[in-house]
Amino acid sequence: MTTRLFVKGVFLPPEGFSPAQCRMARAALQWSLDEAAAAAGVSRRTILRLENDQRDIQAEKVAAIRRAFEAAGVRFLGDGPNAGAVVPAPLKVLPPRSER
Repeated sequence: MTTRLFVKGVFLPPEGFSPAQCRMARAALQWSLDEAAAAAGVSRRTILRLENDQRDIQAEKVAAIRRAFEAAGVRFLGDGPNAGAVVPAPLKVLPPRSER
């Protein structure tokens, strides 16, 4: 069973996501609050309020935050036995350094 975020008296659609998923996505990307806010086009406080499970966040802002994480390569699992999990973006492999 998937838990849905309840915002301003309504449940967010499946494209919404939970405060725990927000924290996990930010940790997976190693983003600060400021970096996540800049990527989503919202304030730092909005990210913090979502992560602290405050309920008065506009649904459009929650969707913008999720889109920013998805654009960075994070996937959110909404169904199945791993519902609610976050799949981090693939690691970027650096080319080998040349010997001098």
